[in-house]
Amino acid sequence: MGCSDLLIQFGTMGPPLKLFKNQKYQELKQECIKDGRLFCDPTFLPENDSLFYNRLLPGKVVWKRPQDICDDPRLIVGNISNHQLIQGRLGHKPMVSAFSCLAVQESHWTKTIPNHKEQEWDPRKLDKYAGIFRFRFWHFGEWTEVVIDDLLPTINGDLVFSFSTSMNEFWNALLEKAYAKLLGCYEALDGLTTTDIIVDFTGTLAETVDMQKGRYTELVEEKYKLFGELYKTFTKGGLICCSIESPNQEEQEVETDWGLLKGHTYTMTDIRKIRLGERLVEVFSTEKLYMVRLRNPLGRQEWSGPWSEISEEWQQLTAADRKNLGLVMSDDGEFWMSLEDFCRNFHELNVCRNVSNPIFGRKELESVVGCWTVDDDPLMNRSGGCYNNRDTFLQNPQYIFTVPEDGHKVIMSLQQKDLRTYRRMGRPDNYIIGFELFKVEMNRRFRLHHLYIQERAGTSTYIDTRTVFLSKYLKKGNYVLVPTMFQHGRTSEFLLRVFSEVPVQLRELTLDMPKMSCWNLARGYPKVVTQITVHSAEGLEKKYANETVNPYLVIKCGKEEVRSPVQKNTVHAIFDTQAIFYRRTTDIPIIVQVWNSRKFCDQFLGQVTLDADPSDCRDLKSLYLRKKGGPTAKVKQGHISFKVISSDDLTEL
Repeated sequence: MGCSDLLIQFGTMGPPLKLFKNQKYQELKQECIKDGRLFCDPTFLPENDSLFYNRLLPGKVVWKRPQDICDDPRLIVGNISNHQLIQGRLGHKPMVSAFSCLAVQESHWTKTIPNHKEQEWDPRKLDKYAGIFRFRFWHFGEWTEVVIDDLLPTINGDLVFSFSTSMNEFWNALLEKAYAKLLGCYEALDGLTTTDIIVDFTGTLAETVDMQKGRYTELVEEKYKLFGELYKTFTKGGLICCSIESPNQEEQEVETDWGLLKGHTYTMTDIRKIRLGERLVEVFSTEKLYMVRLRNPLGRQEWSGPWSEISEEWQQLTAADRKNLGLVMSDDGEFWMSLEDFCRNFHELNVCRNVSNPIFGRKELESVVGCWTVDDDPLMNRSGGCYNNRDTFLQNPQYIFTVPEDGHKVIMSLQQKDLRTYRRMGRPDNYIIGFELFKVEMNRRFRLHHLYIQERAGTSTYIDTRTVFLSKYLKKGNYVLVPTMFQHGRTSEFLLRVFSEVPVQLRELTLDMPKMSCWNLARGYPKVVTQITVHSAEGLEKKYANETVNPYLVIKCGKEEVRSPVQKNTVHAIFDTQAIFYRRTTDIPIIVQVWNSRKFCDQFLGQVTLDADPSDCRDLKSLYLRKKGGPTAKVKQGHISFKVISSDDLTEL
């Protein structure tokens, strides 16, 4: 934390709140009221440097306070979501989309605009108005409060950035100014995506869904799974927006056959699964409707297809039907459409999950701030570049997490430190970043050094955006995530966030090998490291033709053991279970046992005993199972396929 910033407590039990530029809203406001003056922010002056980095705005800019722009100015007029927002002469379209999205969930906008009633103009108490406002942003993992004055840039009396069609409403113009101050100037808002801005406004976790790649119009099961995720996200306070691809600049804002605009972002304002009564089942020939309500922030160019206000479907419902079913519209620019039409017409979906509160005490989001650093010592260097740099790749920071059950969706997000504040110095806004994901041994505690047996479970896009992400359904097990820059040997900070509905316990791998300790020295420090992957157990014993066999593995080395998931009803089980052991000597064997999971008492099916010497062949092997008693014990039915690698260099694996 820099000397110009201060941390205070955010609410009674909330996270710390960082004060940008160490400016304390209440103290500054009271000083201005006491002195009978309006606040003028010395850290963001009404001049060209607050607008642009190194250029001048054509035309004369005059910074005006709201009371000099209109009569009876207000922070918010009526319902915050009821008015259309205009991007203005020099405004940014993603900002308007983000404003519209923010206004959907009161829990979010009231956090971004804290104590909005206290900040509101009161014509009865103008002597208490000081021309000072505050807004809060989620900035690189920290909630940050930004204080501004109410001077806004105008040309010929008109706001040059965003404004509301309710001409005396100023919440979005003031919020945009505070955001510009946080990032350095108004020009710093260029290049930000709608999801970048929503995340900074709310602290949500963003995921982009390619609707065409997901083939939701063809795959019925996937379509309803998507609906379930969107419904859960929305009802938990998440924000959702969508857009139609525009292949080139000429087609931006071009209307489709059904009245939608290409290259334009729409906000989801409701989502409903509706059970129809007997009369309506006959009308629509279905028992359920899967519906979404969208809003055009500009308040025009609405959907004209099925379920639009001019459609046959809509006309077949009475006003009472619509109210009972919840198919109501409160804002201009809102419209309903079916899930089928939604999937067919939109190309990109941005889902911003609300991850601020644990659910029933269960932590869904894990996050950590890290950095890529350069050091002459390879074991201390933490900037190894992307996967193409095979010799240095694993020198990057490494993070491990555990998926406790099969089939859970895990969303991983890597955000680099925003460099926009350094743009005046000629530095790029973003580096090319990405990350790799590997399924690793179930008992790994130390850093990866070579990739011999680990499964490459996923890779993000590598791109020079602020944030990259990966969303995958993962099997039970341990995973190591390696965040990287594309090029090695560069330094920067990053924020890593991992979201799952089951706890995953994200933690950094910092040690390369077991530490030297009195305990280790007394019982013998490890001299050999061994990795083993058991691919399969086949031809297992089955006493009766109709007997159910549910095999699982126990891999042992001394007092340490690893247990695999149970495979259901098979004598030919695929495991791909990995384990790693640090051994004092090869006299301590690796024992792989196969068991049958039963209701009352598990059944031993056989084992193999391995010396796993560093000189042994590292290729895939197959051995028959034996009874307990070592490598010469009696052979049992069945065999296992495995690969084992040992090394006397503890940092090889």
